[in-house]
Amino acid sequence: MPLIWCAISGHGYGHAAQVVPVLHALARLVPDLRVILRTTVPASFFESRLTIPWRLSTAQVDIGCIQDGPLTIDVAGTWAAHHAFHQEWPEKVQAEAQAIRAAAPTLVLSDISHLAIAAGAVSGHPTIGLCSLSWDRVLEPFADPADTHHTSILRQIRDAYAHADCFLRVAPGLSADAFHKMVDIGPIAEPAKEDPVVLRKVFRLENSERLVLVGFGGITLRRFPFDAMEQMIGYRFLVDGSVPEGLSRTTSLAAVGLPFKQVLASVDLVLTKPGYGTVVECVALGKPVVYVRRYNFADEQALVDYLHRYGRGAELPMADFLQGRWTEAFTQALHRPAPTAPPPPLSGAEEAARVLAHSC
Repeated sequence: MPLIWCAISGHGYGHAAQVVPVLHALARLVPDLRVILRTTVPASFFESRLTIPWRLSTAQVDIGCIQDGPLTIDVAGTWAAHHAFHQEWPEKVQAEAQAIRAAAPTLVLSDISHLAIAAGAVSGHPTIGLCSLSWDRVLEPFADPADTHHTSILRQIRDAYAHADCFLRVAPGLSADAFHKMVDIGPIAEPAKEDPVVLRKVFRLENSERLVLVGFGGITLRRFPFDAMEQMIGYRFLVDGSVPEGLSRTTSLAAVGLPFKQVLASVDLVLTKPGYGTVVECVALGKPVVYVRRYNFADEQALVDYLHRYGRGAELPMADFLQGRWTEAFTQALHRPAPTAPPPPLSGAEEAARVLAHSC
């Protein structure tokens, strides 16, 4: 039976969210497909999302960025973690290649671990990268050209990417010149069906009240302006994180017991950072988005441009977010006219699956 060795970055959940629809599309083309998920993303993420046979092999396959919450990159910590990860790099690649050989997969798929791509090439298996970004492009703005550790790490990442048989660049995506062969594919998402009636009944919302999902992806946001949120008449909040007792307007998403994707599809408004999965799904659903920019993450501008071209969005400055001054941005997003251009079809998963099927 065909077996995919699927290496997934554990930097948040966005990479896993890109991979799952591709695996579903590939399973429709390749009977009896099985998957080994090589990642630090927890099994709980896949249990409600991935419907084909899979097994988790927990391992750190890249670093990405070290963050102090979802909105702040720890630049020094990021380089320190990469330096540690790249210690004895040739030996690390050989060890990962041996693990791949022992599993005997049909194909190595990486989003977007450079270790997996280097090891897949060494193991002799077809090796394909998939993502809307690459870690060399993300790290470049933080690199000190005079620091030999920085330049060495970037060189090793690019050298690893160069060994991919192909890179499937997901739209909207960054340029990726480290790969020798690249194929552009459409956006990837599997949005749930909208069902606002269920949520409005659960929260007993008045007709005039808007339900807002506050979710910043797989990296937990620890600080919310709960006191200010309690004063926002006309809004109720679902927060992807812990909530103090005694609040009347804010509920933890965990207490609702519904999948994140179903909630995302059914709320009136989403407050988030510009992350790939949330932005693409909200655009596909026609869901208004209020976003807090970081201004130092490489793919952020492409996602903001995509949102404003095909969806409805409004920026909330960081200071306003932290102080709970949200309502003006909410009003802007909710009343922004629908875009004149329809969003691109969510064709990326099927396009990627057709490429991958040739190696299966």
